[in-house]
Amino acid sequence: MRSRTGPTRFSLRRKGSSTVTAERSDKLIQPNAQQQYEVTVADLPLACPMPSMHLWNSHPRVFLQIEKTGFAKCPYCSAEYTLRK
Repeated sequence: MRSRTGPTRFSLRRKGSSTVTAERSDKLIQPNAQQQYEVTVADLPLACPMPSMHLWNSHPRVFLQIEKTGFAKCPYCSAEYTLRK
């Protein structure tokens, strides 16, 4: 097995979208920076961290059930999501 030295570069891809590039990364929000988020039906299925967040320093993605109650809380970071109608 080869050992790697030096930094490794990789790209983040979301299903059905292109690679997050440097010029688009300034539009991403910091995960776990807020404790409350409002989401819409367009954000479903809801996952924390959301696709609009930087992923490199966050927790593993977890899908949250928000459709029935209109509220969900992430078990990792305790972020609260409210479904706006």
